[in-house]
Amino acid sequence: MRALLALVLLLATPCHGSDLLQTVRDWRRANERPILAELRSLLELPNVASDRENIERNAAHLVAMLQRRGVEAKLLRVAGAPPAVFGALDVAGAERTVVFYAHYDGQPPGDGWRSDPWSPVLRSGTRDLPWSALDGEIDPEWRIYGRSASDDKGPIVAMLAALDALRSAGVQPSVNLRFFFEGEEEAGSGHLGELLATHREELAADLWLFFDGPVHPSRRGQVVFGVRGVAGLELTTYGPSSALHSGHYGNWAPNPAARLASLLASLRDPEGRILVDGFYDRVRPLGEAERAALAAIPDADESLRDDLSLGATEAGNARLVERLMLPALNLRGLRSGGVGAEARNAIPTEARASIDFRLVPDVTPQLARELVEAHIRGLGYHIVGDEPDEETRRRHEKIVRLEWEPGYPAFRTPMDLPLARAVVAAVEAARGEAVVAIPHLGGSLPLYLFAEILGVPLVVTPIANHDNNQHAPNENLRIQNLWDGIDVAALLMLRL
Repeated sequence: MRALLALVLLLATPCHGSDLLQTVRDWRRANERPILAELRSLLELPNVASDRENIERNAAHLVAMLQRRGVEAKLLRVAGAPPAVFGALDVAGAERTVVFYAHYDGQPPGDGWRSDPWSPVLRSGTRDLPWSALDGEIDPEWRIYGRSASDDKGPIVAMLAALDALRSAGVQPSVNLRFFFEGEEEAGSGHLGELLATHREELAADLWLFFDGPVHPSRRGQVVFGVRGVAGLELTTYGPSSALHSGHYGNWAPNPAARLASLLASLRDPEGRILVDGFYDRVRPLGEAERAALAAIPDADESLRDDLSLGATEAGNARLVERLMLPALNLRGLRSGGVGAEARNAIPTEARASIDFRLVPDVTPQLARELVEAHIRGLGYHIVGDEPDEETRRRHEKIVRLEWEPGYPAFRTPMDLPLARAVVAAVEAARGEAVVAIPHLGGSLPLYLFAEILGVPLVVTPIANHDNNQHAPNENLRIQNLWDGIDVAALLMLRL
């Protein structure tokens, strides 16, 4: 009887610290093949948000994955949007509720893939491996290639495997768990605000954790407290109504490509500084905790420059992390006339550029739009929102069409909140080293919606490898990053 009582007490007593971490890792080592098989199965489902049939298949698949683990799962819907997958697991005695977020939709695959993006491939370096290689010893440096392997299907599998590991050890999470898997993030989260508002009561929590994005280039774990905002813009300048011979009309008829090049040069200098008056006036300064965090981030810039074959980077080789704290203007693409074999000695009729602004706290998309349009008007341009008719083109010397994308503002959670410090401590315990804490990512997510609608702090806990080709051909997930992600998710579930 005493032995039985001792066993019951042992199973009812949570493990902590290194004992728990070792238990999680032992379980994972015994279950690596089914974990990877579950990821492979999920990756085989095409997941572009506009492909509604396959998005629904993804959502149903995820509901089944949650339900197999005893999580109460369902789909949250609003009209015209892919469903969000929602799971709830209450824990007796828990005083806090934490939501684990990831998105299950992915970028369109595009060209340049070495293999079918929806047929995941196991690869060692450049060598493809048969999936039967998993029957032997699994090298943690192997990678799985497929769309959304890292962004975000791998993280979804990591958090659910962590739940499995805790349960196999007889350990309950310390918090009520919620899972929210969005199906429209890569398409701009156009319905997210409505979705959050409609289901506000179900989504109430003390903290949201976002399993999205990469770890630091040094491979150290990373905790991120915000993201930059984004505002996209398409610009079109106009020349003659029909293409003209450059010999007969050059230096007489305005060239829209030349005008566009000049306009773009007036927006941004060669070192990346935005030249629009007032653009930096409202940039929120970093606090003491944020400045201290930046100073502690390891410098991986030199190795990054080498990996990317860059002789130098902007602003006199200023640190990448410092540049991410500022607004940025990126030129996404240019189009006018032809080049190479398609080049003609002609003045084109129009020129088009696509740019995006990465925004920091207090520099909103609306403010960016107002400042940029004032700047362009100051250059003598007449701004239109639609294709100008011939009369408009005759009446104005310089015309530019501006097509703004909706965009969204930046967001940053204070780094000194008790819950924020608890997240850092849990991730450090999982990784066994000091993590890289960053005030905000360089990339963008619509985190502001969660804060505005749900009034909750948000922290990003990325697990994917930094060289995962996110959004690009040959997206991949390093297997060790998946294992690390399971450790991180498990300790977050236990320690918050």
